Amino acid sequence: MKRNKIALIGGGQIGGILALICAQKELGDIIIVDIPKAEGMVKGKALDILESNPHDGYDVNITGSSKLSDIKNADVVAITAGVPRKPGMSREDLLEININIISEIAINVKKYSPNAFVIVVSNPLDAIVYAFHKISGLPKNKVVGMAGALDNARFKAFIAMETGLSVQDVACIVLGGHGPTMIPLISSASIGGVPLLDILNSDQIDKIVMRVQHAGTELVQLYGNGSAFFSPASSIVEMIEANIKDKKRVIPSAALCEGEYGINDLFIGVPTVIGKDGVEKIIEVKLNTAEQKALEKTVKTVKKTVEEIRF
Repeated sequence: MKRNKIALIGGGQIGGILALICAQKELGDIIIVDIPKAEGMVKGKALDILESNPHDGYDVNITGSSKLSDIKNADVVAITAGVPRKPGMSREDLLEININIISEIAINVKKYSPNAFVIVVSNPLDAIVYAFHKISGLPKNKVVGMAGALDNARFKAFIAMETGLSVQDVACIVLGGHGPTMIPLISSASIGGVPLLDILNSDQIDKIVMRVQHAGTELVQLYGNGSAFFSPASSIVEMIEANIKDKKRVIPSAALCEGEYGINDLFIGVPTVIGKDGVEKIIEVKLNTAEQKALEKTVKTVKKTVEEIRF
């Protein structure tokens, strides 16, 4: 049986861990692509992971390359490529640089893997995934941004930490942009079917919400030099597996809204059903008054970022 082909564009910390987990789960053969000066690094990571195969017995092939043409006929493309924000660099500078990077990638994905399910991870996420979609012209169900899956995992983790209960029993949803305006939906959060509001007091809940909204910054501060990579990689794998195995998973993702939640022509975090056809459905959740106001706020923030794009 022909194996799936998974193309990882960007071989940094996230890309390397992503390749390892995909290999361990035997999701398909993997190609890691990065810029020419990083060719040795991605080939090294590919070989290093390949040499670990005998320990766990996973049968997949892993290669590294600096040629985007090598993503040809990929079933899934995950894009982590981009420049991180550096001291002295404005937000506009970061956006301009990463838009140029995503533009080249979008053109090549359209050329070599037009039928792939594409997961965009590069920041600023909401604007980058919008740009990729517009430049590539790929169908909306085949393009998604990975943010909500990570934000949701953090929400679950913090609820489990605060309550001391199993994370396996936590159910919750995060809506909105990838940043401090994101909305952890407390009204629908539960543990084993019991509403979170019946388990924690308001101060505990407020602490969790604040921590979710600033989780990325917390890790940046702790690392001192760098940002999260284990949890983002795991979140991407969740989405890849849902697509490859047609699992119909409900995963918060930055999907193109065309009327859902009253939002039009904007990629923003919403609950999506991910299966073999990519984003197969956007689920609309009933929001209370406070949540609706918070959604309007995060939509404005995402729109402002998108409006800064210059093709």
